[in-house]
Amino acid sequence: MNPEIVPIHRKEFLQEDGILFVRTDSILETMVKAPLILAGFIIVVLTIPIQTSFSSTRTLDLIIQSDGSTHISSQIDVDSSDFELSLFGSSIDNFIAIGENGSSLPENIIDDKAIVDTLGSSSITVNYDIHDLITKEGRVWTFSFDSPSNYSLLLPENSVIVRMSVLPNNMKQIDGQIKLELFSGPAQIDYIFGITSESTTTNQLEYTLDFLTAGLIIGPIITASIVAAILIKKKQSKSLQIHVVESSEKQSESKSLDTHTIFNLRPEMRQDDKEIVKFISENGGQVFESDLRKKFLQPRTTMWRAVKRLERLEVVEIYKKDLQNMVKLRNDLEEEN
Repeated sequence: MNPEIVPIHRKEFLQEDGILFVRTDSILETMVKAPLILAGFIIVVLTIPIQTSFSSTRTLDLIIQSDGSTHISSQIDVDSSDFELSLFGSSIDNFIAIGENGSSLPENIIDDKAIVDTLGSSSITVNYDIHDLITKEGRVWTFSFDSPSNYSLLLPENSVIVRMSVLPNNMKQIDGQIKLELFSGPAQIDYIFGITSESTTTNQLEYTLDFLTAGLIIGPIITASIVAAILIKKKQSKSLQIHVVESSEKQSESKSLDTHTIFNLRPEMRQDDKEIVKFISENGGQVFESDLRKKFLQPRTTMWRAVKRLERLEVVEIYKKDLQNMVKLRNDLEEEN
């Protein structure tokens, strides 16, 4: 007689002759779900800091002023109440942050950082002037910038580019000013001030990227020619100045250019800088920087930037006297070409 076969199901507990059969379905299900739950938890944890630190530059526009300063305007998407903005230098003036509704936002500037209280705005616009991007050697001004995003650059009126280290995305002329569209990354642009004729303006409006590429290839040759011409002209000018100094050395040491002549030679000078020049002229052509701060009630950094602007324009020269900065009007000021 065949013994009876008793079926055993996994979902049941069956104990026979001291042997315990345990259901395994729930154990397998738990083993499958556990890694998925852990992976989901890790994703959530990693997502939290990304969301709280998110920011994105929507637009970045730079305008170079004739005195060598640069105005920066940028629109930034943010999602935090206290947003930390990295500035492009530490010599900052006229900083202002504006929210979506057009109101000014509270801010605090520390060195090259700005902490902005967004007051719930998801997009803010910042504007400020900076003095760290432009240098000058002789008549050649140099713009140096390492941008984290694509940006536009507007050069001063009647400026002429003599060298570019990068190829712009676009180039056009707007009312006598050259505007470039540039890619992110480091860039260096050398320029001088000159007179732009109508024919030159027409030709510049017809620039193409192919022409710019060719210009970058022959650029070093053109730059060398310009630099050589400038050096020759400087040498000739120095030779002429030697004869003039020999005949009127005492007079040139005691007398500086009058303010009317200085303002005619530097029409791009700011009004507040003109007041500084007038004060220096009225006090014998040279004063201590500390006297300027007392006269105009300006902080040390603000007055130092103003004096450095005048030095870049070759209006004054700065030297040490009795461990102080002496600011003296130059008597060899030349007209910008």
